[in-house]
Amino acid sequence: MKRRAHDESPPEKHPPLLDAGPAAVLAASRLIDTGKIYDLDCGRWTHMPQWPGHAPFQVLAYRTPRGVRVEKDWDWLGKNSVEFGIHSELLTGSAHTGTHIDALCHATCGADDHWFGGDSAAQYLGDFGPQTHDAAAIPPIFGRGVLLDVASAMGMKALPASTPIGVEEIEDTLKRQQVELKPGDVVLIRTGYLSAWPDTEKLSKLADAGVTLEGAEYLMDAGAVVLGSDTESFEVLPSPDPESPHPVHLEALINRGVYIMEMVYLEELGGDAVSEFAFVCLPLKIAGATGSWVRPIAVT
Repeated sequence: MKRRAHDESPPEKHPPLLDAGPAAVLAASRLIDTGKIYDLDCGRWTHMPQWPGHAPFQVLAYRTPRGVRVEKDWDWLGKNSVEFGIHSELLTGSAHTGTHIDALCHATCGADDHWFGGDSAAQYLGDFGPQTHDAAAIPPIFGRGVLLDVASAMGMKALPASTPIGVEEIEDTLKRQQVELKPGDVVLIRTGYLSAWPDTEKLSKLADAGVTLEGAEYLMDAGAVVLGSDTESFEVLPSPDPESPHPVHLEALINRGVYIMEMVYLEELGGDAVSEFAFVCLPLKIAGATGSWVRPIAVT
């Protein structure tokens, strides 16, 4: 696979695993019969709840109509009897804030800090981020989406903190919803975590329920090309493996090239008992970013 510098274009081709092709896109579009759109974005705002491992999200005023009048530094406005002005802002925060997708360079492993494809930090980590498998390499996603409402299948509004979701729970949910997994699926797991969003005290009682390594392998073996959930880490934490703090991220992102989406808002889909739908997600082409903010939708 061609390596690229950040000032080159076009961005490197994404792994073929997610290259579904026209037939898969058309098949997904045939799932649309009502035209209803579900917004799967949990939103972003200053001081929003944020996983402590990532930079906080902030919206900062950069230029304002009054500020321009005071500074008198915008000569290009010329004559302005109508007092035209603009608001301009600076956004700061991690690409992993709110609803987002992990690029394949996000997780690393080994003393060489390698990521998907065996690319290592010594070779491909520049001053402006990883040069391979970054957010700019994530393709647009249009495919069959499957919601596995594990919380409802277990008779709960939301799973308690650190509840593991393994093969048994996934199979029980599939049976209850009478849905089958197919190659190329985007599989979304509802734990109910975001039923408490954005109350930080309530969220703390539901934090870190998630999929075990065995559960994730089951989904990927069935052909899932994107794994997602309504939690901050997708996988159950703390890790059941004392030697590996994030085994699902390691297996999915590094070993298999399967993307992970987190903080996907699934409450409305779950409330309407929707099991399959057309899934649309358009990551931002940001060179060097290890993930992307997204506003995915489900269309039924």
